Amino acid sequence: MKQCSWALILLLSLSMRGMGAEKVDWVIHARYILTMDPEHRIIENGAIAIKDGHIAAVDKQRVVDADFTSDNILEKSNSLLAPGLIDTHTHAPMVLLRGIADDRKLEDWLHNYIFPAEARNVSPDFVRWGTRLACLEMLLAGITTYTDMYYFEENEAQAAKEIGIRAVLGQTIIGFPAPDYKTWQEAIAGTERFLKRYQHDDLIVPAVAPHAIYTTPDSALVASHKLASQYGAPLLIHLAETSTERDEAMSKRAQTPTQVLENLGLLEGRVVAAHSIWEDDRDLQILRRHNTGVAHCPSSNMKLADGVAHISQMLKLGIHVGLGTDGFAGSNDSADLMREMDIAAKLQKITQLDPSALPAEQVLDMATIGGARVLGLDRETGSLEKGKRADLFSLSLTSTHAKPLYDLYSFVVYAARSNEVEDVFVNGRELIRNREPLTIDQGTVFQKAMQYQQQIQASLKH
Repeated sequence: MKQCSWALILLLSLSMRGMGAEKVDWVIHARYILTMDPEHRIIENGAIAIKDGHIAAVDKQRVVDADFTSDNILEKSNSLLAPGLIDTHTHAPMVLLRGIADDRKLEDWLHNYIFPAEARNVSPDFVRWGTRLACLEMLLAGITTYTDMYYFEENEAQAAKEIGIRAVLGQTIIGFPAPDYKTWQEAIAGTERFLKRYQHDDLIVPAVAPHAIYTTPDSALVASHKLASQYGAPLLIHLAETSTERDEAMSKRAQTPTQVLENLGLLEGRVVAAHSIWEDDRDLQILRRHNTGVAHCPSSNMKLADGVAHISQMLKLGIHVGLGTDGFAGSNDSADLMREMDIAAKLQKITQLDPSALPAEQVLDMATIGGARVLGLDRETGSLEKGKRADLFSLSLTSTHAKPLYDLYSFVVYAARSNEVEDVFVNGRELIRNREPLTIDQGTVFQKAMQYQQQIQASLKH
């Protein structure tokens, strides 16, 4: 009789607790959760509660289910959940130029192929449709935040926001006529309008993007930094990408590219330096001293034969490093940040002849919370923690290379494929469901891409 009474009391207690559970927008159950929080907790049989775009709880399933209820329950018992991947450097609309010129040095590729093709084809409409195609590819690869440097950024922002992806968008400032602005002074004025429009947006972070020291006059670089400082915006720039860039800077200025930026005052504030390959010990100390973030783009650096960045050394110095895919045309041909993780780890190992260099857990950190630190967004995204934005993806564990499964970090970095991404949420909004896009008309995007292919091919013949 006593046993029956205690059982009844326990049942009533659980029932009453469920009745008082908080109503949330989503509850997601998963076999594993890779939190990438400060302790890098891995939760087995875990769950995440999402409310008003934020994570309300992340814990064991039994704990979350006791405290939260929802009309939207997503069961992922054969999947893991991870923070959305963060691409710290790309040129998204260039996806429409993918494949027009390959296997060439950066200077040849830029000046003889890309810049002429852009001058003839890039327009607001080009940027909108290129952004839609790129965002489709990125979301299907688990990328929830990307960092861009291109033209007509207001049009890119509109397209990205419609889709629902998080984006740090840098308006390019360059020292010759561009598709959108014919002078760098016009570009500065246009960038300020862009900053004003999106400075308080919940998805779009507007940024100032002077291209590089070899394409942008010093006066434009200084004006770019002044504008970024005025609005508290990130400054994005290519830095020390090639030996040619470094040699020319040394020959003309007797300074390395990084020393040039420091002496111009450009490294004060929130700066993201893409590539940063040709850096000596003094340069690395400069980056560390100014807390400059580095966007490492291993596939691009390999394909263009630019060199291998000193990533392990940077991380040991405490420099924030994230991963980038770089442009979809010529420098890279993919938005696959999982592939970048694999390549980044192996590049450090082979160049240092040390298999322990850049281990899987550390490189996944770079692709998530590390990338968020580079962008100054680590209080909002990059890890699965209560109060943060609900930016996450699910990854299938049903493939052959998920059997057996000893180490989740090794699985994600070395074995998993981006086509095993199943579901994607940004800001608590479901954007991909079982690999089906919910906010992009895939058929229309593909049709427009084919139309642009015909236009671009015709323009290249003239």
